[in-house]
Formats: sequence, structure tokens, C-alpha cells
Amino acid sequence: MKSVIRTAAVLALSAVVPVAAHAHKAWLLPSSTVLSGKDEIAVTVDAAASNDLFYFDHRPLRLESLVVTGPDGAKVEPENKSTGKYRSTFDLPLKAPGTYRIALVMDGASARYKEDGKEKRWRGRAEDMAKEIPASATDLVVTQNVRRIETFVTSGSPDDAALKPTANGLELQPVTHPNDLVANSEAEFKLVLDGKPAPGVKVEIVRGGIRYRNQLGETTVTTDDNGVFKYTWPEPGMYWLEANVSDDKATLEDAKERRAGYAATLEVLPE
Repeated sequence: MKSVIRTAAVLALSAVVPVAAHAHKAWLLPSSTVLSGKDEIAVTVDAAASNDLFYFDHRPLRLESLVVTGPDGAKVEPENKSTGKYRSTFDLPLKAPGTYRIALVMDGASARYKEDGKEKRWRGRAEDMAKEIPASATDLVVTQNVRRIETFVTSGSPDDAALKPTANGLELQPVTHPNDLVANSEAEFKLVLDGKPAPGVKVEIVRGGIRYRNQLGETTVTTDDNGVFKYTWPEPGMYWLEANVSDDKATLEDAKERRAGYAATLEVLPE
């Protein structure tokens, strides 16, 4: 009976909430985000796409595009990488104090075309497109897809060397440090696109635990002329935020459109 009631509630909610709000959400979830830094320590990170935030119910995220930046700005190699049916996981040693930026950085492509008069679609790595789409294809339309999925972990005192934008796609440039977020306090962030402020971008913010509530409870804020947005966290917990933009700045040959996306997992601590 309980599952029937939950199903009915979800169906009712779907009638009033935009479809995009129910799309699978991709995320990285660290076992801890703030550690004392007194000893050489490590965190374990899960990577998945799911219907319910931070639960494993859809598919794993592949780790081929994983990039970890350490407190000195250098790359850090994760350990014990593994991919299962519903999630990928890896360990990250925190050998130096400071803030680590953990990211899946994807630069792919999608295409639609006709083959023998039939509509076809393709999605994958940009380097595979030429060999997987037949030379006889007509009406080819290519879109470049650039996406970054991130989280942040700090050992000891937070710093910002790892947080510098790479000037590739949509990125979060923190004003408030991402490991210094407190409930009932306002945080300030900046979105940048290719290293420049991204004005007028809508950012969706969702608190974790949606599995146990009937209302998604999402909030949408919009960046100002300088790409800045502010948000006051209503309570402690893990939060997920996402933003997407489309433009004509594609760098991929044959692509006329670029879609850039960004998602991050942030932990908000009690007052």
C-alpha cells in the first residue's frame, strides 16, 4: 500500500513539475568533504546518475574523464577505481593539506542525420564520430556537448589554488569557498563560460533526500550581469546544483551548436 501511495504522489507531482526536473541527475558524492588534515587520510567518492539524488538506482558514471586537482594545482591520481552496475567508485588520498577539486570533464558530440531516407541519431565521443557515422549520411546536424560534474574536498584549512577556472566550458568560480557552507548563511558563487562571466544563466539547486519526500523542493536562481548568484541554505545536508547553456561557440568540426553543462555536489554544515 505504501508503494502505491508513493507512486500516486509521484504521478501527481509529475503533472505540475517540468519534465526536466525529473531527468536523471549526474553527481559525485564524497564520503567526507571537510577533514581535520592531521594525518595522511583519504576519501571515497561515488559517481552515478540517478532518479533520486545520491541513491544508486539508474547507472554508473564512467571514470575515463576523471580529473582531480590538488591544493598545489597539480593533478592527483585516484586509487582503486571501479565501476559496477549502478555506480562507480574510487579512493582519493589527501596527502597534502588544502582543497581538492574532483571533476568528471566530458567533451563529446551528438548528431542526427539521414541514412537511406531514415532518421538516425548518434551520441558519443567526438573522436569516434567520423568512424561511426557513415560517409553516405545526409542532412547531418552535429552538436558539441561539454559537461563538467564536480565536488570539492578539503583537508585542514581551505584554499583556492585548485578552484581556478580552466576556461573550458561552464564552470563554478567560488566566491564563498565550497567547503565553507553553513546553514542559514548566504553563499556567493560566479558562473563562468570559457573563463568569462556567464550572465542570465538559470541555476537549479536541490537538497538531497528527495527519495523521502513527495516534493522535489528545487530552487532556481539566475546569475546577474557578472555571472554571480547568491543562495541562503535553508538547512544542513548535501545539495546538488546544475546549470546549462547553449551557444554557437563550438570548437568541434561540423558542429554549429555547443551545449555546456555544469553540476556540483556541495555539503552544507550546521550552524
